Amino acid sequence: MNDEDEHPQRYALVNELHARPSPRLRAPCTAVYLAIKEPRDAANRDRRRDVAHLAQLCARHGAPRPDTSAGHYTAQLGRHQLRWESHTEFVTYAAFAPGLPPRPFDPSAGAIFPEDWQHQAPGKRIAAAMIQVDFLPDDPAEILPRLSEWFAADSMASVWVLEEAAVVAGDFRIDPAGWMRFALFVRPDTQPGRIGRIVQRLLDLETYRAMSMLGLGRARDLTRQLNALDPQLSDIVQGMSDDDRPADAVLQDLLSVSTRLESAATQHAFRFGANAAYEAIVMDRVASLRETRFMGGQMLTEFMARRYLPAMRTAKSAEKRLSAMLDRSERAGELLRTRVDVQRSAQNQELMQRMDRRADLQLRLQHTVEGLSVVAISYYAVGLLGYALYPLAQALHIDKAVLVAALTPVAVLGVWLGMRRIRARLHDAGH
Repeated sequence: MNDEDEHPQRYALVNELHARPSPRLRAPCTAVYLAIKEPRDAANRDRRRDVAHLAQLCARHGAPRPDTSAGHYTAQLGRHQLRWESHTEFVTYAAFAPGLPPRPFDPSAGAIFPEDWQHQAPGKRIAAAMIQVDFLPDDPAEILPRLSEWFAADSMASVWVLEEAAVVAGDFRIDPAGWMRFALFVRPDTQPGRIGRIVQRLLDLETYRAMSMLGLGRARDLTRQLNALDPQLSDIVQGMSDDDRPADAVLQDLLSVSTRLESAATQHAFRFGANAAYEAIVMDRVASLRETRFMGGQMLTEFMARRYLPAMRTAKSAEKRLSAMLDRSERAGELLRTRVDVQRSAQNQELMQRMDRRADLQLRLQHTVEGLSVVAISYYAVGLLGYALYPLAQALHIDKAVLVAALTPVAVLGVWLGMRRIRARLHDAGH
């Protein structure tokens, strides 16, 4: 096959499908996980700083240095298998080690990520989880005392997953050391690939839950802004029917409110769009576990319905309210334009009426001037004709007064006809 016939991105896109396989884990084992995000404009961050931070961790353990353009990285750091991934808004570090710590969820299990190294991160920790994987006893009820000791009873969720191949438990609380705890009990015959997929889904569930709930704070801030702008917009719409209020003043008020709404929409558009995507991933990861109830405990779907989905609905409600207010401001602008157009039409009609009256006055004045012009021209014409014909009149023994009297109607008629002909030609030329 000729390489020239291949799309330049074909191999890169296919390799992306296999770039982040789920880990293969054997019980018992421990997984510690970090997700780090820059607080502001994380999507446009300098990703070279993320790779440099990863290189510092690798250098501490003598691992190979990552590629500066890498989007994912795996290496063996002592007894830990490290997996690093770069995402749109955050980077993740997952370290898997065989065996369990001396005490359940001992903070020393997270020593692979030193505190001073975390302080030097280019972002802040948005998620930190510790998962302990152990064997499920022959009698699953034997794990209940341990779950009661590890997790808060009011928020604990414990479920069978993947057709009762394993039990997952967690309370979605942060312990004093800063870790969110999950316990996974697998049957002895569970394959390493399946264990790895369950762990990966739990890590994805926690990461995208945390990322999606970032929109809750944004939604609350936005709600406060909308609570202040909503009465202003309502007053503007109601005041548009007041003819005593100038349209220019109403327009300035409307532009002020519309500008603030558009600014809010621009600032929150990416966050709300990302929230919807992250929420879909969270619910997909819950569904992919194919959970069933374990010993009458709370299921993950029930926990999400009570604790998580209301936060997502709050964010969606704020987004819809912002969209509705933008539509209201747009309709108010259209109504204001209609009002201005009506006022302009009335002004134009009044102006046309004034122009008609002015034209009528000009026409009357023109007729008056034409009449005076006929008289004046006729006067001078009679005088000139009188001088010209006086010798003839003297020869014919005609009195000069009689001559002038005879010439006057002829001169007036001739001048009037001439003026009328000139006006007719000007009229035709104008058309």
